[in-house]
Amino acid sequence: MVHTDIESTPRGAERRFPNLLFKGAGFAVAAALLVTGCSLKEPVPQSGGAAGGTGGDPAAAAVAPAEEVDLANAPSLEGKTIGIAAKDIVHDFSRVVYEELQASIEERGGEVIATQAEAKDGKHVTDVENLVTQRPDAIVVILGDAQTLTPALKKVDDAGIPLFTVDFQSEYSANNVTSDNWVIGSTLARTLAEDIGGEGKILAFNGFPGVAPCRIRYSELEVVLEDYPEIEILQPELQDKYEGTIEDAKKQIQDQLRRLPEGEVDAVWSCWDIPLIGAAQAIDAAGRDDIKLYGVDAEPGALDLIADPSSSYQFTVAQQTKAMAAKSAENVALFLGGREADVPNTSYLTPVFVDKSNVNQVRSELGI
Repeated sequence: MVHTDIESTPRGAERRFPNLLFKGAGFAVAAALLVTGCSLKEPVPQSGGAAGGTGGDPAAAAVAPAEEVDLANAPSLEGKTIGIAAKDIVHDFSRVVYEELQASIEERGGEVIATQAEAKDGKHVTDVENLVTQRPDAIVVILGDAQTLTPALKKVDDAGIPLFTVDFQSEYSANNVTSDNWVIGSTLARTLAEDIGGEGKILAFNGFPGVAPCRIRYSELEVVLEDYPEIEILQPELQDKYEGTIEDAKKQIQDQLRRLPEGEVDAVWSCWDIPLIGAAQAIDAAGRDDIKLYGVDAEPGALDLIADPSSSYQFTVAQQTKAMAAKSAENVALFLGGREADVPNTSYLTPVFVDKSNVNQVRSELGI
């Protein structure tokens, strides 16, 4: 077992090892060690890329075991009240984090005031502001739009209430628990690029530039494609939305399929899985096996499609949602228990790359 502090993982390690990170099964394990500090199970044998486009091992070559957070070593939250403000519980990632965070806080003896904004940015702001008036001992914010939410987070800071975030970077946050979205974005983009042979046209859903994980993943797509000049992102880009996402994305892709005959589009990219579930429904129903789909979050519906050999859905990234929630609760307990020095600015947990060859193993290992 190699021991490395997961919170001290350097950002952008992939930029310092651009020719090595995730290039083969052996180094996929080493790269994951850099992030997690724990050894991984043996890589899943691979016969080719996620879609067999390049013949190389995809990033999904290794499956990380579910990370465990030892709350027993963190101070009790007895007598503490923790406010939780989630942007939504629309998709599996945010719902699981929201539920598990409450359970982890209560397990430590804390009381919870929980709100979720039904994917409405205005309500998310109001929820945070209302929590400030109730003077909890700490507030945890799950996801959010930086432009709309930042003024409310400043009010949290001005009130002297410690702020913690999950998958939302803020200058006012004492700690943000997240996956390494630079690694997620670059690996997602590179896998797509290699699977389509380094040339072709792709459709991209790009509706949330104010949401940090999506912004980072899209930026990494652009960086990777600088090295694949024969790949074009078709314009205008598709606009995904939070409400009615699957049906809206399905209709958008149906419209694109009428406009783009076979050979005119090779893949569809999204920073999350939900729109691609609708996209897959449209593409699979049309029999367009020339188009492959690539997303993030390992939503159950997406995993079902990836497990289906006949589906166009090729690749997603599982985030360790239960461990992320437990880690946030641990950091809150440490901070409020007088151990602020033990709480880093950012806690990174390992993303797990999923394709058709390892989807069933990932579901078994991570319980998703």
